[in-house]
Amino acid sequence: MPLNLPDKLPAIEILKEENIFVIDTSRATQQDIRPLRIVVLNLMPLKITTETDLVRLLSNSPLQVEITFMKIKSHTSKNTPIEHMKAFYTDFDEIRNDKYDGMIITGAPVEQMEFEEVNYWDEMKDIFDWARTHVTSTLYICWAAQAGLYHHYGVPKYPLNKKMFGVFEHTPLEPLWPIFRGFDDVFYVPHSRYTEIRREDILEKPELTLLSESADSGVYMVMARNGREFFVTGHSEYSPFTLDTEYRRDLDKGLPIEIPFNYYRNDDPALGPLVRWRGHANLLFSNWLNYYVYQETPFNIEEIQ
Repeated sequence: MPLNLPDKLPAIEILKEENIFVIDTSRATQQDIRPLRIVVLNLMPLKITTETDLVRLLSNSPLQVEITFMKIKSHTSKNTPIEHMKAFYTDFDEIRNDKYDGMIITGAPVEQMEFEEVNYWDEMKDIFDWARTHVTSTLYICWAAQAGLYHHYGVPKYPLNKKMFGVFEHTPLEPLWPIFRGFDDVFYVPHSRYTEIRREDILEKPELTLLSESADSGVYMVMARNGREFFVTGHSEYSPFTLDTEYRRDLDKGLPIEIPFNYYRNDDPALGPLVRWRGHANLLFSNWLNYYVYQETPFNIEEIQ
């Protein structure tokens, strides 16, 4: 089934060229189906790129999904046209009374700051608390995963000696959980971050379940509230060239950056990336949508508690 997206969203044309089935709001209103309502709080600087990455993965499901993009009111994006933000994004205050089957909160380029130093931290805390009573299942990604674990459970983050940057091998610690349906014993995930959370802090919290980790990149996936919250430290949603773009950007800025680990063919940027994570990225999002959103959410969305 297709995704129901706002009319004229740039991702629609991009994904149609990839033969991914998406429809706009005008066509979706003609179908007598109760779609899943997913709200995406997009904190990434390149909004259109992140929208496309997430929509690409959410489309790989037999479920019809209606997407709402939300932005932080207390922060103005510098890398996305204001016209795009006005056309496709909604402030939290405008949807505060609404309920959603699922929510995705992305990473943000603020991880080297203390949480309380982020100028929109108070608004983030309100959104985190709101999600617990207005959303069936919330997927926190990268910085949002660290922020959510800190806010809800007091789990700290720690600075790394150098950027965790590349594509790393992971194992599912709880392979029978539905979120891992179809996963291999080993799977790959891109990471791009300067901080980490540690397994000992997770294991100290009885409310948290450590689902997956990596010998090289550490904690990957943590679950809480029996699947109503997932905290994912990596970027399974990344497109093939996202790490390449970040690498070349940091080089141009003169920042100390190493070649992303296990990413380029023969570790040669000139040969381009070898994509190892696409299959499991699709499984992750489709399993989350199916087992933790669709099968858990009430038909009457107002009954979400």
